[in-house]
Amino acid sequence: MTRRAHTAQYPDVQPELPPRTRGVIGLFEENCTVCMLCARECPDWCIYIDSHKETVPPAAPGGRERSRNVLDRFAIDFSLCMYCGICIEVCPFDALFWSPEFEYAETDIQDLVHERDKLREWMWTVPEPPALDPAAEEPKEIAAARKTAEKLAAQAEQEAQETREKKEGDA
Repeated sequence: MTRRAHTAQYPDVQPELPPRTRGVIGLFEENCTVCMLCARECPDWCIYIDSHKETVPPAAPGGRERSRNVLDRFAIDFSLCMYCGICIEVCPFDALFWSPEFEYAETDIQDLVHERDKLREWMWTVPEPPALDPAAEEPKEIAAARKTAEKLAAQAEQEAQETREKKEGDA
């Protein structure tokens, strides 16, 4: 009460948002397996997903054909969405993320149904996750991958050394 009021000059000056602001939901389409968990868990039923099955040929001769789901439509009706984040939390394949975008007002309420191309655009505005604690232990998956890479590099170096020795012996 003792200070003067500060008026934000929006939209001329964009506000500084916290790094993990909840704006809209971005879709990383490559990770979506059309498991429908996000649509089933949504309390507002504002997520619409359509898909079809495709047959994938066997990877090896004599193998059997597999079928996989292919995403045809992924849409979110933001006029119904209550931004609870349940869909993002239940996604087991990290296909949904919070984007800090908040300017998506429309003049017609029917235009608030955003299809997967718009959700894909918002995906690229998702900030990087915070850095890991430097004192934290390395995840076991990364440690295992590093061990395997070092082992393969050592094998390649050993083979290269043997090849050099063989060439020197022949000369």
